Amino acid sequence: MSNVRVLVGTRKGAFILTSDGKREHWNVSGPHFAGWEMYHIKGSPVEPNRLYASQSSAWSGQVIQRSNDGGQTWEPVGNKFVYEGVAGTHQWYDGTPHPWEFKRVWHLEPSLTDPDTVYAGVEDAAFFKSTDGGQNWQELPGLRGHGSGPRWQPGAGGMCLHTILLDPSNPDRIFIAISAAGAFRTDDAGQTWQPINKGLHSEFIPEPTAEVGHCVHRIALHKSRPNVLFMQKHWDVMRSDDAGDSWHEISGNLPTDFGFVIDVNANEPETIYVVPIKSDAEHFPPEGKLRVYRSRTGGNEWEALTNGLPQSDCYVNVLRDAMAVDSLDKCGVYFGTTGGQVYVSSDAGDNWAPIVRDLPAVLSVEVQTLE
Repeated sequence: MSNVRVLVGTRKGAFILTSDGKREHWNVSGPHFAGWEMYHIKGSPVEPNRLYASQSSAWSGQVIQRSNDGGQTWEPVGNKFVYEGVAGTHQWYDGTPHPWEFKRVWHLEPSLTDPDTVYAGVEDAAFFKSTDGGQNWQELPGLRGHGSGPRWQPGAGGMCLHTILLDPSNPDRIFIAISAAGAFRTDDAGQTWQPINKGLHSEFIPEPTAEVGHCVHRIALHKSRPNVLFMQKHWDVMRSDDAGDSWHEISGNLPTDFGFVIDVNANEPETIYVVPIKSDAEHFPPEGKLRVYRSRTGGNEWEALTNGLPQSDCYVNVLRDAMAVDSLDKCGVYFGTTGGQVYVSSDAGDNWAPIVRDLPAVLSVEVQTLE
């Protein structure tokens, strides 16, 4: 029977949750790096015991941690992220120029084919690559060199490159998302990039349908259909059927189309999940009811999933990297909250149970299915 390993990054350390394929009883390991912000932890799909973690603090800066034994032991590796190739500025909230500044690594994405190759999305938004297991990092400057960089601006959480999707059918194609600039695609392994925001509409920017400037919160795809993308943006749930060349709204009957997470069922590419949040000012579930919404039709028609989730007086948030799915026959869905709960559904969302409560605020959740 397969086992499951859940990697949880929080405001004050990392936790590793493990179970067998029934996903009923869990072992909790942690906190690892207690007291540190652990923005993201992810394992290599090639070598599952190779884990990468983003550890940061305002006092000690950024460190990439690496484990070769599934998180039992760790070693600090590279911490040098230097912007290269493109000088210049980007916009700040009031539109004034602001120099590029490295602050932290938001997202780590290991290669689909090589355990020593890993990508990093950072704040201020830039795209980095390591080919030696995280020891050395080089910016792929084509992204900031696209020409639209001076028009990027930070979202409320900073100007972060927070999503990296690797196309399993084309090693040269990568999708990324930036808050608040939008989504971008490369078809030549990161040398050149193009914005893929046609069809997005954002009332809060000077040109609502501009090429860049949209606050995209998360994008997702199913590995069997990498040309089909799903997006949760700052208002609106969107879908693209042409690798991001155009988007259309699929918010349908959701109670609100604001949220941060979106993911796709591992076995059903038309089944997607979101967690609606009341508004951009009130980052908690509508009516204080924590509900995951599922569409089995690729959008527009949504059903509330509530069994096992608190349906009164719940005012947590679910952040952009805090939902994941496993690849078991009955797809498991996982998410973490700013209240420190991590929930699992071992039946594709029909029923939910907390794996653990009272952790520090959860920043990210990733899942590995182990044979």
